[in-house]
Amino acid sequence: MSFSAPFLRAAPHSGFCRSMRTTLLGFTALIAFPVLGAQAAPAHHGQTQRAHPGHGSVVEPVTPPEDAILGTINGQVLTERDVDNRGKLFALSTGLNISPDLMQRLRPQIIRQLTDERIKTQEILKRHINVEPQQIAQAINNIESRNGMPKNALRDRLAQDGVSLTTLIDQIRVQIGWMQVLREEISGRGRITAREIAQREEALRAEEGRPQYNVSEIFIPVADPRHSETELEFTKTIITQLRNGAPFPIVAAQFSQAQTALDGGTMGWVQEDSLDPPVVEIVRQMPIGAISNPVKVAGGYVIVTVNGKRTIGHQNVTMVTVRQAFFPFSSPLNPQDPTDQQKMTLQKASSAAQSVHGCEAMEALNHSLGEKHPSDPGGQLVLERLNPQMRQVLSDMPIGQSSRPLVSTDGIALLTICSRGQKNIAQQSPSEIADSLMNERVEQASRQLERDLERRSVIEMRKDDKAVAAKSTDDAPSDNEPPAKKPHGKPAPGQG
Repeated sequence: MSFSAPFLRAAPHSGFCRSMRTTLLGFTALIAFPVLGAQAAPAHHGQTQRAHPGHGSVVEPVTPPEDAILGTINGQVLTERDVDNRGKLFALSTGLNISPDLMQRLRPQIIRQLTDERIKTQEILKRHINVEPQQIAQAINNIESRNGMPKNALRDRLAQDGVSLTTLIDQIRVQIGWMQVLREEISGRGRITAREIAQREEALRAEEGRPQYNVSEIFIPVADPRHSETELEFTKTIITQLRNGAPFPIVAAQFSQAQTALDGGTMGWVQEDSLDPPVVEIVRQMPIGAISNPVKVAGGYVIVTVNGKRTIGHQNVTMVTVRQAFFPFSSPLNPQDPTDQQKMTLQKASSAAQSVHGCEAMEALNHSLGEKHPSDPGGQLVLERLNPQMRQVLSDMPIGQSSRPLVSTDGIALLTICSRGQKNIAQQSPSEIADSLMNERVEQASRQLERDLERRSVIEMRKDDKAVAAKSTDDAPSDNEPPAKKPHGKPAPGQG
């Protein structure tokens, strides 16, 4: 006899924990968490020989190359160690085996990204903006949650593989601090008015029936449009890693230069006139879950993936309400060696699955078990948004009937459906429209401020890296350059 699928657990937003699949009476487990198994690219430590009086030629270590200075950004040093650590972070967090050759190809864009981050950090400090440790911790937790990792998994693996936690913290601090800079930039423009919301609502009504796409993006800027070969090669490299299984949200968080980076590249629901025309042509044809080829847009290249498609004003989903009863284990489950208590718990859960029917009975059972997990795991749930294992459990379950026992490492859950119905969730609320309008302002302010700061910066790079990261007034985009039509960043009309 075998059982699989996750159980329900209360959470701040979705009410569901990440999927865990376990087989009992045999207790052979398959835990459905992605493995952060990549080994970081090795650092290259050199040696040299010199004549030693009376001893001939001996091998002597030289200064580790990671300590070498690559250049300065407004007087702030950028070292080989900085580049190496960022490369290791990428290798680790994507979970892929990444060769030294690949890391060498990533190097130009890593230097460019670190240069941009130095400039942003200097502006953050100039404005006396302080990013609280709690904000950074929450951002790391969000990255882990989006990718199905256990709490602290990313931090633990960094320590295990010898990657400095500071590398991750510095990157996240810049992203959060830059958002605070942008809030200051747009604070004088006032809040979104009721009139603006009404105008957007009218525009959406006029476009009802047109397609919308749930899109995620990675935006790679091009420093000099006349010479974009380096950025194009980097974009192709990233696409290869994504197609080999690298998690899109983590790669976006590390390498995307759009304001959506901290959200894992998620743009939400967008309509076609919110996207650059080349992107529209791609997403129309893309199957859900595919990774695009490099798409040339104003200012750089973008990689997109489509998470869903719908028609404006029309997206019918199945809404369900659920109750659960949770049978706790007295100790964590070892699938190869279950305890007597765990075996007995399985027998009790199996018996209850045959005899308990209806939501009130399930709530009463959960109360008798000590309510280790709440009976109501999250109000109304969108069936289509649940993980595949949970959808499979709930899709065909009759109302009021108990599920089979659903096993995890700390206990067993029984579920029952209380109600099931259809609902159109494609229509945006005024608050969602206001968020969309504000995100447009933030993206526009970010691009303008980045250009201004780059023009005023003094960047001196080592000779062999000048072509990678150096920027000048001649290379910077002109003020007369037409703005992108929103190929990246939080969308304009139609975001859900």
